Amino acid sequence: MVPGMAEMATARRRARAGWLLSAPALLLLLVGAAGPLLVVLVFSFLTKGGYGGVTLPLSGAAWFGVFLERDIFDGTVSAADAHLVIFWRSAWLSVVTTLLTFVLGLPTAWFIATRPERSRGLWLFLITIPFWTNLLIRTFAIMEVIRNEGLLNTALTGLGLIDRPIQILFTDWATLIGMTYVYLPLMVLPLYAAIDRFDFRLLEAGYDLYASRLALLRKVILPIVRPGIVAGSILVFIPALGSYVVPRVLGGGKNMMIGNFIELQFGQARNWPLGAALSMLLLLVVTAALLVYVRVSAREGRDG
Repeated sequence: MVPGMAEMATARRRARAGWLLSAPALLLLLVGAAGPLLVVLVFSFLTKGGYGGVTLPLSGAAWFGVFLERDIFDGTVSAADAHLVIFWRSAWLSVVTTLLTFVLGLPTAWFIATRPERSRGLWLFLITIPFWTNLLIRTFAIMEVIRNEGLLNTALTGLGLIDRPIQILFTDWATLIGMTYVYLPLMVLPLYAAIDRFDFRLLEAGYDLYASRLALLRKVILPIVRPGIVAGSILVFIPALGSYVVPRVLGGGKNMMIGNFIELQFGQARNWPLGAALSMLLLLVVTAALLVYVRVSAREGRDG
């Protein structure tokens, strides 16, 4: 056999062996991940059942109802204002949560990265402690802080700064505070990983060239730690967009986000096709965010 053909045959055998070894994992992913998503996709094109569930025939009414609604009396079509308000609330709360976690997470990660090496593990341990506690318990802990008789209002009243409690609970601000607290570690850890590789001699060079601190932040620090910023933003934005527990507990169920709205369709409203369409819409948004992250990461890799 020609040496080149023998090498090709060996490569093919290795490729087949690799596929056979990975077949169980691929099958598990197909059945456990792609299968349920396919079911949800099919549900979104079926007709709403009388008491929940779905029935034939196939219909695009659920996707139509995501953004539009038809008047039951004259049949006129208009924008689904309630849906759009929920989409907008979900988007801006997720974006603001990402910005707040970045503003709080960058100095925190910088502080940890500049500590002596023997003490960094302790600081990282303190950052990860919240992950040891159930999300629902952490959300109730925030409720005890911001409710009318909570720690915050009690402290402000005791200091004489306010005459009556500030109504924070069951508002968008409560949801924002809760999500910022819950997802802050997801921003700190990627930022720390990026800053830990930072060459601090670049700052000394910048100071030698009479650069201001703001100029160093904009032109040296942020560009170098940008991969950590992008990774942290994705890790915060995606779960914040689909958050259910925090807006349900701190928002009181009145100021819904898209995760609560999806649960409502599968529960009380019994409109499974609309819930499935909303779920697929959320999946598309998350996929778009992940594609942005992959594209930015690939560009960073090409740029070194």
